[in-house]
Amino acid sequence: MEEALRQEEEERLAVEAAIEREAARQAAEEARRRELAAVPPPAPAFRTAEQTVVMVADDSKVVRIKTGRLLAAHRFQVVMAEDGADAARQIEASLPDVLVTDVDMPGMTGLQLARQVRGDPRTASLPIIIVTSDSDQLQDEAAAAGVNVVLGKPYPEALLIEHVQQLARVRSAV
Repeated sequence: MEEALRQEEEERLAVEAAIEREAARQAAEEARRRELAAVPPPAPAFRTAEQTVVMVADDSKVVRIKTGRLLAAHRFQVVMAEDGADAARQIEASLPDVLVTDVDMPGMTGLQLARQVRGDPRTASLPIIIVTSDSDQLQDEAAAAGVNVVLGKPYPEALLIEHVQQLARVRSAV
């Protein structure tokens, strides 16, 4: 009888040890999954200007056309939006690589658009360049809204192109 009890106790201990090993294995596997999930995705590879879509959101048709022509002359694909609300609708449908927006627009301003873009996980990392005539006063508010670059009007055209290239990781033409 004692032998049977001892054998039963050994089997119980063996089962408990196996359960503990399996629990430890599962915990290690879960920790590894969490670790992999925490690793940021690799930085995107460089692209060409032709592969880069830049959205220009401005209520001024003249500014949209002028900025669009400048970007197109540097071989970027250009998408136009007439105001912040139009830009938000278009971004929802098709994500550009960079957003260039005016601050003062009727309805949804450039800052409101920036906050909306940053608030959506799908668009949160979209680079935003905001153009304004009062850049000094706007710096803090733009930074709080998640804007990457604030350009004061008038700005050197080469500076806009440089910022778009850097933010979109565009390989410079050689």
